[in-house]
Amino acid sequence: MKKVLLFSFIAIAFSCSGVKKTQEAINTGNYDTAIQKSIDNIAGNKTKKSNQPYIVLLEEAFKKNTARELQHIKFLKKDGNPANYEQIYQTYERLKAIQQQIRPLLPLTITDENRLAQFNFKDYDEAIISSKNNLSDFLYNNALSKLEQANYKADFRAAYDDLKYLEEINPNYKDALQKMEEAYQRGLDFVVVEMTNNTDKVIPERLEEELLNLNTYGLNSLWTEYHTNRIKNLKYDYKMEVSFQDINISPEQIREKQIIKEKQIKDGFTYALDNDGNVVRDSLGNRIKIDKFRTVKCDFYQFTQFKSTQVTGIVSFTDLQKNQQINQYPLASEFIFEHNYANYDGDKRALDNELLSLLQLARVPFPSNEQMVYDAGEDLKNNLKNILRRQRFN
Repeated sequence: MKKVLLFSFIAIAFSCSGVKKTQEAINTGNYDTAIQKSIDNIAGNKTKKSNQPYIVLLEEAFKKNTARELQHIKFLKKDGNPANYEQIYQTYERLKAIQQQIRPLLPLTITDENRLAQFNFKDYDEAIISSKNNLSDFLYNNALSKLEQANYKADFRAAYDDLKYLEEINPNYKDALQKMEEAYQRGLDFVVVEMTNNTDKVIPERLEEELLNLNTYGLNSLWTEYHTNRIKNLKYDYKMEVSFQDINISPEQIREKQIIKEKQIKDGFTYALDNDGNVVRDSLGNRIKIDKFRTVKCDFYQFTQFKSTQVTGIVSFTDLQKNQQINQYPLASEFIFEHNYANYDGDKRALDNELLSLLQLARVPFPSNEQMVYDAGEDLKNNLKNILRRQRFN
């Protein structure tokens, strides 16, 4: 019983707190929050007694919000600035959206006042269509003006944004899609990618192909397009050069390490004798056995095959219009080939399990220099990916 009362008290406390916060939202003019909180609670159970305050609050918040928004629209229209068309359109859309949220909840009864909550719904469709048309004209003309007067790529991108928004609210408006594609193409940064080898080693062809396969780097930049093969008559904005500066490959090495192991192992048994030399027996009459131990020794020879390569380079970005380097990043990678195997001399029973496992392995061929450079490429690709993600042209 006490638990039931406690839970009831907690539920009432939470409910009162929610109602208080919703009232505070109305008092501070935060009508959107008050409306949403009220709708969320009522939608759960509109006949629940503890949700009655939310019906009253929703009625109040809806009335005040509608009055304020319509007054704001009236002011924006009187101001006469075409830049206000977006606000007017979006405000009408919000007013309609709120009505559509409330409509499924109706009717809502205010029990204490023995009446239905009043919501003065209005048809905003014509106002929405009219304001959308005004906004569409403004966005289209504004974008055309930017396209005609553009001096920088940022101007084309701003025109693209206007046309993209226009396409979202009013699909297939005039030739907006065509103009949007024009703005996009003229706002793009084209980057030509080149690779140079300043070392005395050969860069594996497949590594070069993988490094230059920019599709694998997940580059989703809207305004940057990389080309590894130049397109004729295309004016490039930037050049990215991947330059290999040094490739160091160590000699093939086999390192030897000797380990001497000793261990006591069980080697048969003897029977226990008493002081008189007689065999000792247990309570069942069985002769008592005593394990015999002896020490075994093994010389363990561990061999480590080792070869390493270090690749270093530079990734540089050049502004081709200004013929000026804008960024430079170091590029480095290391790959180590290491293989262990072993043999022994003596009694291998003296060896631990981890040493015994090495006896199953044998010497393997060393990888070629070309393979070593290629294997270092996996790290190179990750480094290059990070560089491309950090690089911003404007």
